[in-house]
Amino acid sequence: MGLFRKTATELIDMLGKKLCSPEEILSSLKKRIAETEPYTKAYITLPEGPIADGLPVAVKDNIAVRCQKMTCGSKMLADYISPYDATAVRKMAENGMTVYGKTNMDEFAMGSTCQNSYFQTTCNPWGTSFSPGGSSGGSAAAVACGSAIIALGSDTGGSVRQPAALCGCVGFKPSYGAVSRYGLTAFASSLEQIGIISRTVADSSMLMDIISGKDTHDATTCELPLYEIPAGLNGLRIGVLDTSFSRSVEADIAQAVSDLAKLLEKNGAVVSTISIPELKYSVNTYYIISSAEASSNLSRFDGVRYGHRAAEYSDIEEMYERTRSEGFGKEVKRRIMLGSFVLSEGYYDSYYMKAMSTRKLISRKLDECFANCDVIISPVYPVSRLGFSNSSLSRSLYDADMFTVPANLAGLPAISLPVSLSADGMPVGIQLMSARYTDHRLLRIAGYIEKMYGGFNRIAEVKCR
Repeated sequence: MGLFRKTATELIDMLGKKLCSPEEILSSLKKRIAETEPYTKAYITLPEGPIADGLPVAVKDNIAVRCQKMTCGSKMLADYISPYDATAVRKMAENGMTVYGKTNMDEFAMGSTCQNSYFQTTCNPWGTSFSPGGSSGGSAAAVACGSAIIALGSDTGGSVRQPAALCGCVGFKPSYGAVSRYGLTAFASSLEQIGIISRTVADSSMLMDIISGKDTHDATTCELPLYEIPAGLNGLRIGVLDTSFSRSVEADIAQAVSDLAKLLEKNGAVVSTISIPELKYSVNTYYIISSAEASSNLSRFDGVRYGHRAAEYSDIEEMYERTRSEGFGKEVKRRIMLGSFVLSEGYYDSYYMKAMSTRKLISRKLDECFANCDVIISPVYPVSRLGFSNSSLSRSLYDADMFTVPANLAGLPAISLPVSLSADGMPVGIQLMSARYTDHRLLRIAGYIEKMYGGFNRIAEVKCR
């Protein structure tokens, strides 16, 4: 068995017992990358020279790694070399891990299919005619097929959990502030969080222990408070989200949620259905707020200080216009324009302030639910397979974020857990969400559920279908 098939925790244990070496792990990983990369196209860049010893970790290409490219999947930053490490990357290095490869993504993390990248389109290893999801599609595809042992992604509205579900991986989004965003290229600062894509909950828990905690470079960070960790599922209060506000959940997904609820109840959990009608406003709220923040954050990319600059222009105003027109793709331009519109005079109160009020309402409703339940379970994505869209302007792609964006709006921890395969052999994931800062508790509960299912932990063999 190739070492690339081992989990991160297994490999760390083997390294500690000297049952393998970092060179052997890397050799196995390189061989697997050579086998799969022509079909999946999960990576934007791979190291050309020697790398430091340690467990290799793939990193989404909007996270800074010193002396390596950080393109954000955009022409705007196609040649940008980061002069520093993100805090999460630095912490990994301090704990015997090394970055091996920057993974593909939707440009500036704006998209759900990983086809909005300037460089290439990543394919789902479970079926290469399907999308791996986005925007962390490269990280999910790499972990799914074994061309990465474990990976970092970023999650602004589901960008870790959605591709994890579509690719049969575990995808963990921490509470807002649990992991430093220093070194993560800003898209929507009040929503996004560095997250983890792995094959097992144990791997996510291990990496979360390493990268979480307070950071002087990020004022929003905190040390996670200690909560009582349940010894099992007995007595656990589970809320099953009423999804009647969405008519697009396919039968395989709905059945998986129902089966999990019954299995939890059989194992001693107290299961009830919860209804949060306000969640029907989540997607509209999310896109107004995230686009407003994007229009502000991406204003720095103007051709003056770094990144792409137009070759021909007559004055500085034309340089700005041409640089941004050439450097940004259609989806990024669309969101910048939407954000500028909702922040403009005459529309600020009607759109942005109303969205902020709705965000508070959704957060309050979720807090009320967690006063009566420990975990909310729901679909991650309404379908088990996602085709590539011929048009980037597809309302259904935006609407599909309905189950993941509430956790970002409220700053809650959430995890996508693979539980089964659909009728046509594609992975099915289920989302678990819990109260703010109960990250370690949520991971432990997810671990119990994973064990109850016998553990998914499958390597996709790259099916060209």
